[in-house]
Amino acid sequence: MYDVKVRGSLIEGNKSYHQISEDISKPVENKPPKWWYIAMSISTIMLLGGIWAVYITISEGIGTWGLNNSVAWGWGIINFVWWIGIGHAGTAFSIFLLILRQKWRTSINRAAEAMTIFAVLAAGLFPMIHMGRIWFAFYIFPYPNTRGPLWLNFNSPLFWDVVAISTYLMVSATFWYVGMIPDFATIRDRAKKTGSKIREGIYGMMSFGWDGSTRTWLRYETLAAILGGLAAPLVISVHSIVSMDFATSVMPGWHTTIFPPYFVIGAIFSGFGMVLTLMIIIRKMYKFQEYVTKDHINAIGRILTFISLIMGTAYMTEIFIAWYSGSEYEFYTFFMNRITGDYYWAFYIMITCNAIIPQLFWFEKVRTNITLVFIISIFINIGMWFERYVIVVTSLTKDYLPSAWADYSPSYIEIMFYLGTIGLFLVGVLGFFKFIPMFAASEIKGILRSTSEKPVRLEDN
Repeated sequence: MYDVKVRGSLIEGNKSYHQISEDISKPVENKPPKWWYIAMSISTIMLLGGIWAVYITISEGIGTWGLNNSVAWGWGIINFVWWIGIGHAGTAFSIFLLILRQKWRTSINRAAEAMTIFAVLAAGLFPMIHMGRIWFAFYIFPYPNTRGPLWLNFNSPLFWDVVAISTYLMVSATFWYVGMIPDFATIRDRAKKTGSKIREGIYGMMSFGWDGSTRTWLRYETLAAILGGLAAPLVISVHSIVSMDFATSVMPGWHTTIFPPYFVIGAIFSGFGMVLTLMIIIRKMYKFQEYVTKDHINAIGRILTFISLIMGTAYMTEIFIAWYSGSEYEFYTFFMNRITGDYYWAFYIMITCNAIIPQLFWFEKVRTNITLVFIISIFINIGMWFERYVIVVTSLTKDYLPSAWADYSPSYIEIMFYLGTIGLFLVGVLGFFKFIPMFAASEIKGILRSTSEKPVRLEDN
């Protein structure tokens, strides 16, 4: 039972069901604001820059990157893992909070799921480009061929990445789309009343003939439950498999059994941080303060506080094991190349942004200050990027053989490629803002009566 007096109202403004439909459909039906065009222009320029970087990489070779014989993995793998982590938020919000019966998820899950799709699309580009010969990418797919004994290496965690990510993308995209069908039908019906034939036709096709009958809702809820059950294990498995890229090696700082849970928690942490950033932007730019309330921001802040403690514990565990193991190579990597040494600055940025700054969420005044929450969410995403940087670079620059030690810095091609994926992500998110309802109207209406302080006004929908 949701106690409004204790936990606060999840939908403010004494909304009726009709008003919810009006508010959520408005960004889709109206012309985008000026800031949307500016943001889309900048994002498109970034995306075009990334396409140019991909062209240079493919035409001239992977040597255009800052990689060398020692550091064979650079920004490509760092950004791959970072994007995959961000892509975990949507499923975590949709599935885990649903299982825990957290009603406040209903205003956030749609945007989180959209973020998942675009983040995974951005992540999927890096392994293909990092292969060096992208035209051989089809080698990773098991299909009947004439290559004789040449076949996939099923023992390779890089192959596991491909299987896990492609499966996660398909299931997440299907789950996301299925959840939007009732809202597409709402926009279709509203377009029919206003006489917008093009919008009615497009959204009518996308809604698959939704009629809102009891049978339709029953099938919809059954399918959503099945897809949710399939997606839940993927949250754990995908980033666990990504961690195996490192944990199955013999490099100092990598071969540790803590990596699978450590990577999963880190992925949820970075994903929730990006969700927080995105929801504050939606709340401010579209004036959705009545749907994304301070109670929603407060709830995410509490979760991030807890996960930040786990991240700090994981960092301390790694350092303790490196000291307690007695391995001089592990000791050197952690104490001479991370805590001190050439890359100490990246290590302390990681610790500060992930384990220290989020602890400010213990204070209610911080959690209810939207500006401070937004700044902290940005720090979390910066810190999680530096975590992947520390893991990759500090282990590869100084390995077992001192004569092979080499420094690493990214080339401008790598930087442009990364900015291009950010552009791809932003173009997708901005397109989502314009063409798809940002909230699941049916779910918000479902919790309206039980989470409102005042009786719900019944009006025609």
